[in-house]
Amino acid sequence: MKLIKYSTIAVALVVPFFLLMGCAGASWSFSDILPGNGPKIVGTDVKIDDITEFYFTYDSSTNPPQFQRYRFSVKDGAYLFYHEKREGNHWPLREKDITVSGTKDLSPEEWKTFFDYLKDGKVEKRKEHTESGGRGPWLFLYWKGDKSKIQEYSFANYGKQVSFEKFCIKLKEEQIGK
Repeated sequence: MKLIKYSTIAVALVVPFFLLMGCAGASWSFSDILPGNGPKIVGTDVKIDDITEFYFTYDSSTNPPQFQRYRFSVKDGAYLFYHEKREGNHWPLREKDITVSGTKDLSPEEWKTFFDYLKDGKVEKRKEHTESGGRGPWLFLYWKGDKSKIQEYSFANYGKQVSFEKFCIKLKEEQIGK
């Protein structure tokens, strides 16, 4: 009899929660609550050798539209930095609108500097962003073990983000100066 009573109480508590989550438009699955699927900390859970790509993108539909992307990646053991700026009088700006772009090989020291900016930041499951007017930055970290889900990145603090952007501009200027 006690088992039926406790089962009834459990159902009475759990069912409204699931109904509320469904009505609120929450997007999740049972796998989201399993161990290992929560947020990860770069430097602790995500090591430097785990990183395969990182994207930092501003994209705005303002007049004129703005688009700037920085991409860090590893290809065949080489560390790469890529940048692109898109310009035009329409939105969204597409690849044909790229006006400035380039790739720079990074030294192991530059890759370590890149990692130090990301260190202590958080990477978590991608979320749907329905807010309008946001220009970003949109940040995505691809790493060994991300399960194609745990990729949305946020810096540990705003100061690190600002310093990271300055680092990207410096790398871009070095690449353009060649």
